[in-house]
Amino acid sequence: MMDFFIVFTSMVDLILSSVDLPFIKILRLLRTLRPLRFISHNISMKLVIVALFESIGGIFNVIVVVLIVWLMFGILGVNLFSGKFQYCSEQPYKLRTLEECVRARAEWLTFDSNFDNVGSAMLTLFIVASQENWPDIMH
Repeated sequence: MMDFFIVFTSMVDLILSSVDLPFIKILRLLRTLRPLRFISHNISMKLVIVALFESIGGIFNVIVVVLIVWLMFGILGVNLFSGKFQYCSEQPYKLRTLEECVRARAEWLTFDSNFDNVGSAMLTLFIVASQENWPDIMH
């Protein structure tokens, strides 16, 4: 049925290629489904796709558990580190306090990854867990 649908919409698109109607543009988007025809002809690929769709429920459960764990550690991070991920715009490694920064007539800024609220804390925990750009948070 899927093969028939893909071939039929492709033929309708070819026949009406000179007509400029909005729904025809939608049919052109369905060209992206052509590689799906390969799945119906390849038994191994079909088995993998079926297994992937059957595991979506389990994957969703794991995501929920991970989000709850990140929420707990995010709340802990907000309690421990709220307002502490800040730096001075001038000489950030030398001027470490707000008073020193004000005396140097610089601006006291907050890092993008911080624990000032639960949302930012969970995003920071995701960055550390995925190990993408985590050295910036470490410093």
